[in-house]
Amino acid sequence: MDWARSKFSSMKSAGFKAVKWSSSSTKEGAVSAPHPIPPGKENMPCPINGMFLSKEAEEAKNELENDPDIVKEKQHFSEQALVMAPMAPPTSFIPMQVIHGAHTPSEATRRLVEKVGMEKLRRFTGLFYERCFVDPHLDQFIAEHSEPHAERFANWIAEKLGFGTPWTQERRTRPKRYPKKFMHFGDETMQVSHDRSTAHFAAWYSPKREAQHMGQKFQPEDARNWMRLHFWAARETGLYDEHPDFMDYYERFIGHFVSIYSSKSPPFTRESARWSADPENLQRYHQAGNRMDILGKNIDQELLLLPAEERSYTGSRHDNPLWPYNREALR
Repeated sequence: MDWARSKFSSMKSAGFKAVKWSSSSTKEGAVSAPHPIPPGKENMPCPINGMFLSKEAEEAKNELENDPDIVKEKQHFSEQALVMAPMAPPTSFIPMQVIHGAHTPSEATRRLVEKVGMEKLRRFTGLFYERCFVDPHLDQFIAEHSEPHAERFANWIAEKLGFGTPWTQERRTRPKRYPKKFMHFGDETMQVSHDRSTAHFAAWYSPKREAQHMGQKFQPEDARNWMRLHFWAARETGLYDEHPDFMDYYERFIGHFVSIYSSKSPPFTRESARWSADPENLQRYHQAGNRMDILGKNIDQELLLLPAEERSYTGSRHDNPLWPYNREALR
């Protein structure tokens, strides 16, 4: 642990270099370091030349970058117009428009955001990050509290639901308003936090994480912890009481997007939303030092605790997709 902390300190003070990626592979395809690795130090930050990308981390990074929603976001960054799907039928239930695996907004989803308003969205995301900052498990993924996390998240939600392009526009002007951020991997340097994929990659390598977990992609318990705090913030902001149509769609929206970070997490979306409705859950959480009771639990056993109808996840490309891609309201 001490050598990891000292190495991060030296890396943070190092100058920036041009971005490049390289790896040495054995014939089995595993990424290897350019020097012997002491037993027990595999896939940990290197005490000699800083961090290196493990095969698992590089595969996870590629998975993020090839996700249909993230690919679509990168396309929007270089385009001016946001293409929306045809208007949904005039009904209180709004099915999600997911085309080739990517969420597509509609006029109906745009109206949801319009009714909520950007001010309330920002209060919601602001409260969410306040909760994250005092949650020891989630805070380890957030390297700096000073970044405008809440504003960016609110902009992302609005844009993904068709309410203009505030997130894309903010990203275009960000270099003028905020310094570019880089992370160092030994002799390699990577710009991070300029889009969703690199922001999450930076979270995997946050200097707050314990050395043995450095570079590990998000686990189901991370996503569950995140969703519980997220829906709790929505509840406290009044979104469930004042805008139930928005939250009905938004829960399904999160159920779709959380899958890229942890494929076993979507079945827990509705349970995560229900969690904050019980004051006893909140009391136990606070008494435990803001630590969730799901950390360290076996995910398959946890799945069995869900209602039977919530345990399955098909993804959006299935011939008969289940929640959150259902075409009609569930009774």
